[in-house]
Amino acid sequence: MKVFNTEQIKAIDHYTVQQEQITSLQLMERAAKSFVIQFEKDIPDKKTPVCVFCGNGDNGGDGLAIARLLLAKSRTVKVFIFPGNKKSPDCLKNLKRLQTHYKSHIQILKNVSQLEKINPDTIIIDCIFGTGLRDTLTQETLFYKAVECINNRFNHIISVDIPSGLPADRTTDGISITANKTYSFQFPKLAFFLPENEKYVGDFQILNIGLKREIIEKTKTPYFFTTLENAHKIIKSRKKFSHKGSLGHALLVVGSYGKAGAAILSAKGCMRSGVGLTTAHIPETAYSILQSSIPEVMCDVDKNKNYITEIPIDDKYSVYGIGPGIGTDKKTSDALQEFLGHNNKPIILDADAINILSKRKKLLGMLPKSTILTPHPKEFERLVGRWDNDSERLTLQREFSKKHHLIIVLKGAHTSISDPDGNIYFNSTGNSGMATAGTGDVLTGIITGLLAQHYTPLNSAILGVYIHGLAADLSLSTQSEESLIASDITNHMGMAFKQIRGYKIDAQKF
Repeated sequence: MKVFNTEQIKAIDHYTVQQEQITSLQLMERAAKSFVIQFEKDIPDKKTPVCVFCGNGDNGGDGLAIARLLLAKSRTVKVFIFPGNKKSPDCLKNLKRLQTHYKSHIQILKNVSQLEKINPDTIIIDCIFGTGLRDTLTQETLFYKAVECINNRFNHIISVDIPSGLPADRTTDGISITANKTYSFQFPKLAFFLPENEKYVGDFQILNIGLKREIIEKTKTPYFFTTLENAHKIIKSRKKFSHKGSLGHALLVVGSYGKAGAAILSAKGCMRSGVGLTTAHIPETAYSILQSSIPEVMCDVDKNKNYITEIPIDDKYSVYGIGPGIGTDKKTSDALQEFLGHNNKPIILDADAINILSKRKKLLGMLPKSTILTPHPKEFERLVGRWDNDSERLTLQREFSKKHHLIIVLKGAHTSISDPDGNIYFNSTGNSGMATAGTGDVLTGIITGLLAQHYTPLNSAILGVYIHGLAADLSLSTQSEESLIASDITNHMGMAFKQIRGYKIDAQKF
């Protein structure tokens, strides 16, 4: 799924209106109906009161249409309209429609003291600005005071398209509605994927409003959101006459004294990815525990007892996954440098391997093109330096991938994957239970296994991250987010693959 900026979305809306020979008001009605259908699913109790806040632009028009449709379904609805004579044409038309049948439900907001009578059990629907806000709100305005007042209440808040006050493509340095949930029309907004905006956006859901597919496909953007449909298109079918020799041989360079667990977790992730063969190059201290924990994995033992001092180069290996638990000892660092000087196979670098790169920046020039790096934010900071906000971090990630011809998998909620062309792919799966030791080791194994099966480096990263998060989501059938551990992810990878393979693409969906 593509992620567009405000101007592109307006152009797509306009194209749809022209091609379908409808009015913008009819498209607004379609969006409002889509919202109400989802709202009725999420809030089925018709006795729950609703309060809709409507600004003067098209987002306010959405809110007025939503209020009318909810009232027609016998919902208890109150509408607060901000004063102002410069309403957009469609907002004004929807106001007149609402006034015709439900005038008594409308109240002009003149002072925030009017909000004191809203009961705590009332659902607040935010339709104040949408993507139409150009500047941050100033404290003396009624808009600012209303947003501040709404945020200070204990009501459940749903924002329509985007929380009011939040820019569509960056973080905010002003005030914004802090929504519990955001219903976004057709596309997510770039702002949704920036960690600093989590408190404003809450959970978000994409509502299809039938914008024309041909213009969506034609419009270019560097930002994408990986969905189940995307994963289904990437995943390969298993051939009847496949054998372990035809499905790749991955070498994992993993583990050190006290960190044999990292070796086990990455090896399990790799084997569960569908790879034919997995060998783990490990220090002697990890040999017994790895052999007994996962007998399907072969072991290649380093001459050093406690840490890695060499990385074998052999044509029998399809790809190399290096880093989980290896430490940054000088001999380990030297071994990585020596390996990079002679290797010509695809590589995935994680954890301590990335930390070694950070200390020896010259090694960046020795990496094969499209090498995959899987840092968490702190590891990425060691590579590129500090950033002031998440918008800047995203820019640094794109520039780093382009400059060094690398694929960066920057781990976190909605993990962002950047490619050498400057594109960013945000992930849609996963949950906060993944913020626990070892989950990154599992991901390294998964991506290594997919790359060994001849997926492209980019598709290995995109699909690997998606499977990793989906398996974690499926783990919540038996675990809570608090109790989830990395092994739960490997245990649910089979279910994740089944779900992706079983997805039926609906040609009429868009």
